[in-house]
Amino acid sequence: MDYLPQNSLNSFAIGILSIIFLCLFLFHRSKSTHGREPPLVEGAWPILGHLPLLTGSKPTHHTLGAMADKYGPIFTIKLGASRALVISNYEMAKECFTTNDLAVSYRPNLVACEHMTYNKAMLGFAPYGSYWREMRKIVTLGFLSNHRIDLLSHVRVSELQTSIKELFNAWSRGKDNNNNNFLLLVELKQWFHELAFNTALRMVAGKRYFGESAVVDEIEAQRCLKSLREFMRLVGVFTVADAIPYLRWFDFGGHEKAMKENAKELDSVVTEWLEEHRLKRGSGEKVTRDEDFMDVMLSMIDGTTIHGFDADTIIKATTLALVLGATDTSSVTHVWAMCLLLNNPHTLQKVKEEIDVHIGKERLVTESDINKLVYLQAVVKEALRLYPASPLSGAREFREDCMFGDYHVKKGTRLITNLWKIQTDPNIWSEPLEFKPERFLTTHKDVDVKGQHFEFLPFGSGRRICPGISFGLRTAHLTLASFLHSFEISKTSSEPIDMSAVVETTNIKVVPLEVLIKPRLSPNIYETVGPWC
Repeated sequence: MDYLPQNSLNSFAIGILSIIFLCLFLFHRSKSTHGREPPLVEGAWPILGHLPLLTGSKPTHHTLGAMADKYGPIFTIKLGASRALVISNYEMAKECFTTNDLAVSYRPNLVACEHMTYNKAMLGFAPYGSYWREMRKIVTLGFLSNHRIDLLSHVRVSELQTSIKELFNAWSRGKDNNNNNFLLLVELKQWFHELAFNTALRMVAGKRYFGESAVVDEIEAQRCLKSLREFMRLVGVFTVADAIPYLRWFDFGGHEKAMKENAKELDSVVTEWLEEHRLKRGSGEKVTRDEDFMDVMLSMIDGTTIHGFDADTIIKATTLALVLGATDTSSVTHVWAMCLLLNNPHTLQKVKEEIDVHIGKERLVTESDINKLVYLQAVVKEALRLYPASPLSGAREFREDCMFGDYHVKKGTRLITNLWKIQTDPNIWSEPLEFKPERFLTTHKDVDVKGQHFEFLPFGSGRRICPGISFGLRTAHLTLASFLHSFEISKTSSEPIDMSAVVETTNIKVVPLEVLIKPRLSPNIYETVGPWC
């Protein structure tokens, strides 16, 4: 530079400064055009981002809720190489699932989706597009429409009544010398889970795995149920490869290997069900009114291909998704509701009084009775508000740049909706952490679960709202009403049930929930129930 003339040096310096000022101008103009980005949570680790902050003893939705208290209802965290937008109040949820709903109707590419969902053939994990729209229509019409739910109501009723009779029979065998005060110890989580599985399996595949008329032995049934639980656990695992793709080869924790093994095991079970249905159809056996979902699917799409997926793959993926959804989320809701009632004896007594007034003790509960049980319905809503089956919505991904209020969100950002935080917002709900079903008969009596009241979204909202809302509610109402009508129930100790030890997201923990029961009705009422009704 010492050899350049002075005027050349001045021109060079002026040029450099001009470029710097131009870049600064364009940067600020870009920021003013696109808006600022949502606040980024402090404390991100190199490479891992905020993942270490989410792996503590507290549930993730509580950790993210605490972050919302500090950073506001919309903020960003780093999940390894990816960014995720977290929304935590109803205003942000409303803007998300109305104005920006199409942009956030996509799923991120996660390791679990690749191995455990038949390469995204499962409806809940399929990318938004033609295949997803067509399959949602098939599932809704073939299984989850109100007409189809009504058509198979006898299945739900008979499974429930048969399971209740089996409990009564166990109580009868256990009592000594006609001691009617005998209390039967029941592991309630297991009972709810087996009941939900039997109901879903019979509606989807025409089978019963537990209790009388079971088609497999107890060991095989428990193995299948364990595999389903393992599926739900693994599909919720955020692997190191999801955060840092170039480390996938190492498979830290062995999660990817476990996913492959679980998918293979469940596929062998569902393949067996499908082959049995094909043999039955091929033999010319007449299909009864119990025609299940696999029969419907074979009638609709057998031998065809839908957007690159063959019929067998579609039927197996959809069957497994329906069994998983109807088993896990249903049983979790039943468990939460019962725990809340047992911890609130006054509310439990009010539910029983309502049931006795409208049904009496001379017969069992039917689905036509549920409309009269408004307080029970409020209990279920309050349980869903405090303990939604999935406190965090399923992961989504922005497929285009979006504006959220004054914030600019980049394409490729993942979306996490903290449903639990939204549903316990003190600005919307008085005493938000207290169990008060009465709020749904007074201040919030017009709030429903259909995704349009954005302060209450236990089933989600927008295009990807859970299609099984009607099925889930009707199952919960009938199950809880029938169980509470049929049995007196009490805790095994005077201590409140530790709610933190009962359920973790949608995976029922191993910690047992043991209760004591005895019949409320005369023995002849239970005896009127036959196997499979």
